[in-house]
Amino acid sequence: MKVINFMGWRKLAALFSVTLVLGSLVSLFTQQLNWGLDFTGGTLLEVHYSETADLSDIRSTLSAEEYRGATVVSFGSDRDVLIRLPHGYSDSEGVVLLGKLQDAFEGEVELRRIEFVGPQVGDELREQGGLAMLLALGLVMLYIAFRFQLKFAVGAVVALIHDVIITLGFFSVTRMEFDLTVLAALLAVIGYSLNDTIVVFDRIRENFRRVRRTEPVEVINISLTETLDRTLVTSLTTLLVLVCLAVWGGEMINGFAIALIVGICIGTYSSIYVAANVLMLLNVSKEDLMIPVKEGVEQDDLSP
Repeated sequence: MKVINFMGWRKLAALFSVTLVLGSLVSLFTQQLNWGLDFTGGTLLEVHYSETADLSDIRSTLSAEEYRGATVVSFGSDRDVLIRLPHGYSDSEGVVLLGKLQDAFEGEVELRRIEFVGPQVGDELREQGGLAMLLALGLVMLYIAFRFQLKFAVGAVVALIHDVIITLGFFSVTRMEFDLTVLAALLAVIGYSLNDTIVVFDRIRENFRRVRRTEPVEVINISLTETLDRTLVTSLTTLLVLVCLAVWGGEMINGFAIALIVGICIGTYSSIYVAANVLMLLNVSKEDLMIPVKEGVEQDDLSP
């Protein structure tokens, strides 16, 4: 097996990661995220059309009536439509909107559901979502420190923070709407990236104990090369499904699919170059992974 010198590119990879993280943080601090209705508050209407609804016509009607910031998506079937109005429109405004949609449509338009999300609820969702991510990262660090070693826990958490910040930065730069489905995708990215990192760490630990008289950088290169096929196959098959969801899944889950696509691409990269790079910076060695030998074991083994 030809061993790929992954760590030979670690300085360039570190520069690339730092650039992406800093760029993401600058974007997050300057223009923040384009918060969706779940976080900002607003009015949600579910409308049923007696015939196939033309989303373009509905958007044109809303634009002509000066409903700024409204989003229109299919919901379940080609006759069901979900309309989101930003904060500032009341429930009564939703009823008025229904009448204007009825005037622009020859068939019947039925209001199935109308909900109002206040800005206070949006603030609570935003706070609880952030706490959920912090709690997930903290539990991950404890788990890996218990299963492997503290240096491995630091490497895994740094990789996860790297993935989350860059994914958030992508949504900040592109101004795509950030709603609860995207937040769920971020938590899924944490789980996916963690799984990839643990596979790599498990092989690194195994090789540190198996391969003797080898420098740590060589052991890490061997481990990354051995897990490369598995990493690529898993990532590519997952990306195929997500690309199909992003293209044909509709606007309801488009943000979810895009967030997972970005997160998985960054997570695959970070499992190789961020987590392992942190181990190199922390000077991981064979002694860190030695299995402690209980007193008297050797004597017992030698006794008849």
